Amino acid sequence: MLKDRAARFVARWPFSVFAKRRRLALELSALFLVLGIFALSLPEPLFDPAYSPVLYSREGRLLGAMTASDGQWRFPPGKEINEKFSAALIEYEDRRFRFHPGIDPLALARAFLVNIRAGEVVSGASTITMQTVRMMRRDRGRTIFEKCVEAFLALRLEIRFSKDEILALYSAHAPFGGNVVGLEAASWRWFGRPPLELSWAEAAVLAVLPNGPALVHPGRNRELLKMKRDALLERLCRRGFFDEETLVLARAEALPGEVLPLPGLAPHLLARVVRENAARKNRDTGLLPRTTIDFSIQERSAAVMERWARRFAENGIMNGAALVMDTQSGEVLAYVGNVKSAEAADVDIVLSPRSSGSALKPFLYAAMLDSGDLLPPALISDIPTRVGSYSPENMSRNYLGVVPADEALSRSLNIPAVRSLRVYGVERFARLLQGLGITTLFRRGEDYGLPLILGGAETTLWDLAGLYGGLARTALEPGESVTRFFPPGVFAEAGENSAPQGRGLLSAGAAWLTLEALTFASRPGEEAAWQDYASSRRIAWKTGTSFGFRDAWAIGVTPRWTVAVWIGNASGEGRPELRSALSSAPVLFELFSGLEGTQWFPRPGAALKSIEVCGNSGYPAGPDCGTVTETLVPRGAPPGNPCPYCRTITLNGEGTMRVALDASYSGTVIQKKWFVLPPAEEWYFRKWNLDYRDLPPLGPDGETPGAGLSSRSDEVSLPLALFNPEQGARIFVPVEIDGRPGSVVFSAAHRDPNAALYWHLDERYLGSTGIFHEMEVRPAPGVHTLTLVDGSGHRIIRRFEILDKETSL
Repeated sequence: MLKDRAARFVARWPFSVFAKRRRLALELSALFLVLGIFALSLPEPLFDPAYSPVLYSREGRLLGAMTASDGQWRFPPGKEINEKFSAALIEYEDRRFRFHPGIDPLALARAFLVNIRAGEVVSGASTITMQTVRMMRRDRGRTIFEKCVEAFLALRLEIRFSKDEILALYSAHAPFGGNVVGLEAASWRWFGRPPLELSWAEAAVLAVLPNGPALVHPGRNRELLKMKRDALLERLCRRGFFDEETLVLARAEALPGEVLPLPGLAPHLLARVVRENAARKNRDTGLLPRTTIDFSIQERSAAVMERWARRFAENGIMNGAALVMDTQSGEVLAYVGNVKSAEAADVDIVLSPRSSGSALKPFLYAAMLDSGDLLPPALISDIPTRVGSYSPENMSRNYLGVVPADEALSRSLNIPAVRSLRVYGVERFARLLQGLGITTLFRRGEDYGLPLILGGAETTLWDLAGLYGGLARTALEPGESVTRFFPPGVFAEAGENSAPQGRGLLSAGAAWLTLEALTFASRPGEEAAWQDYASSRRIAWKTGTSFGFRDAWAIGVTPRWTVAVWIGNASGEGRPELRSALSSAPVLFELFSGLEGTQWFPRPGAALKSIEVCGNSGYPAGPDCGTVTETLVPRGAPPGNPCPYCRTITLNGEGTMRVALDASYSGTVIQKKWFVLPPAEEWYFRKWNLDYRDLPPLGPDGETPGAGLSSRSDEVSLPLALFNPEQGARIFVPVEIDGRPGSVVFSAAHRDPNAALYWHLDERYLGSTGIFHEMEVRPAPGVHTLTLVDGSGHRIIRRFEILDKETSL
C-alpha cells in the first residue's frame, strides 16, 4: 500500500511542479500587465486643449493675448505656482493634499458614510489630484467606475509629478467662470493683474470658483460668492496664513465685477507672431516664443504715439507706427504697429510697404564715399535739372547753385541726390539696397529710375530700422569679418538673426562719416537749439516725405538706440500737413527723450585717412586751388578727380580785367587763383553767397570764351549755360486738358546778369530773354535742335527728342 502511494506521488510530482510554475508565471504576467497598464495609463500629452496665443515681454510681463480657437481664454501652463492661491485651494478643496498619494482614505470613508445616509452620491471625496485627472479626461461624468478610473490615474499622476507640478497643472486647466480657464487667464480677466500680484481676498475668490464655476459667477450670485470667500478667509486666518488685521481688510475688499480686458500693448506684434507661428506649428499650442520687447519702453512708446495721434487726427492724419531697437544686437524693444484710430487701426504699418521718400539718401552718400565719387565737403550742383521727362525739385522750391555733399545730405536736398544717383548708377544702387536688406525691391533698377532716391520705390519701417541699425553697427565695428546688416529681431530665441546681409558692402569709415553728416540736420521745435546745451545728445537722424505728402518718416540712431517712426494714412491719402519736420520728427525726438543717453560713435581711425582738398570746392586739391584744407575719407576710397572749379586767371596790371597772353598785348599782367563756378551754378550761388567774387570782365582782346583763364576745356569757360534740355534727352510732353499740344519750358543762365540770350529751335528764331532766361515752346513729336546764343556769339547747341504717346509707352 505504502509502496503504491509512493509510486503514485512520484508519478504525479512533475505535473504538480509544472502546475505551480504555470500558476506562478500567470501571476507574474498578470502583475507585469497591471504594472504596464499602470505605467502607460497617462496619455501623452496630459492635456491637449486649444491654448490662447499669449505674448510676453523680455521680462515675462504680459503684452497681450487672444482667445483660443475654441473661444476660451486659456493660457498655456507655466511652471510657477501662486502661493496664496495654492494655500487657499488646498484649504478649500483638499487639506491633506501634501500628504496623501493621490487618493485620501479618510475622505473616501467620510464620503461613503455621507452617501449611504443620503441614499445617493452627494460627495465624491475627490482630491486635487483626482480633479486634475477629471479635467484631463474632460469630465466624463460622476459614475462609480469613473471614480475608480480617476483614483487609479491619480496614483499614477502622483508618481510621475511632484505636488507643486500637480498644482500647476490644476491651476492652468481649472474653469473659472464664463469662458475663462486657468488661473493666469482668470487673474487677468477678473482682477486685471498677474497671479503673483493677487491679494488674499482675490486668491480666495479664485480658489472657490472651480468648484462651481457655473453657479458661483462673479457677475451674479454675489452673496453666495462672498459667503464662500469670507468663510475660506477665516479658515486661512485660523491656520496662521495671515493675521486678524489682514482678515478684516480682505473681507472688506469688493468682489470682481464684469470681466476686464487683457493688456493690449502690442496687438499688431501679437497678430504678426501668431501669423508667423502658424506657418511653423499649430496655432492652438499657444506657446509663442518670448519676445525681446522691453515692457517699460513699449508702454511709453505706445503712449507717446497715442498722444501725438490725437493731435494729428485733427488734420486728417489717422495712422502712425514706431520701432525702438537695440542698435548693437538688433533686438526690437518697442513695436507700435499702429495707433488706436477710427480708420485702418488693424493694419500693421511696420510691415506695410510705403514710399521711402528721402530715407534712402544716406546709403547712396555712404556708397559714393567708398567708391571715391564723392567727398564730404565736395560741391554738388543744385540747379534746375531735367532728365528726359523727369524734373525733380527741392522741398523748398529753391536752388543753391552748389552745396557741399554733407550739407546736401543733412538738409535732404533732392536735386543733389538725383544728380549723385545719376553718377553712381541706378542699377548699382538698387543692388546695394537689396544687399543691405531692403526686401521690397522686386524690379530691375532701371524700372525705378532716378526717382528711386526720392521715394520711387517702396520700403517698410521694419527694413529701414534694420538698414539704419546696420549703418550704426558698421561704424561701431570696423572689423572686415563682421556682418553688420541684418533684420531686426523680435524673439528672444538665440540665433534668430541668422540671415545676415550686407557683409563688406559699406566700410566703417563711410558709415561713420555718414552718421556725422546726419547729426547736423535741423531739428524740430524745442530741439532746434540742441547744440547750445551741454546735456543734449548727438543723434544721427534722417527724415523722408513721400510725393503727395502721403508718408512722413523719421529714423534716428545712436550707438545704443535705433528709433524709426512713420506717420500718415494707411489708406494712402495725402495731407498738406503731412511733412516729416512737422509730424514724424517731433515724435522721434520725444521717443529718444525717454531713452538713456549714450556716448557718440568713436572715430574708426583705422578705417579713415586724411587728404588735402580745395578750401572752396571740397574736391581733391589741384594746382589752381588758392586755399587747401584737409578732410577725412574712407581709407579704401580711390582718389578722385582734382578740383574742377579753381582757375589761374590772367589780369591786367591793375587787376580790373582779364587779358589774353599773346603777341597783341604788351602791358603788365598779374595772375591770380580764382574760384569759378559754371554759369548755371553761379547764377543761383551768388544769390545766397554775397562774398562770391565774379570773374573780372574781359578786356578788349577777350573775344574767346576762355580768354584770361588757365587752359581747360569744360563748361566753366563758357559764360552761358542751358539747364534743359540735356543733350540727347527724350521728353514726353502731355496734352493739355483742352486737347491742345502741351508745352515745355527751357531755361538758361548767363554770367552777365544784363546779357540777352537768343533762342532758336530747328533754325527757327523763337525770341530773346533777359535777366530770367526761360522760353516756353510747343515742339511736335520728333527730333529737334535747340540753339542758344548770347550777344558775343557764344552758343550752346542741344539735340533732343519729343516722344509721342505710343513711343513713351
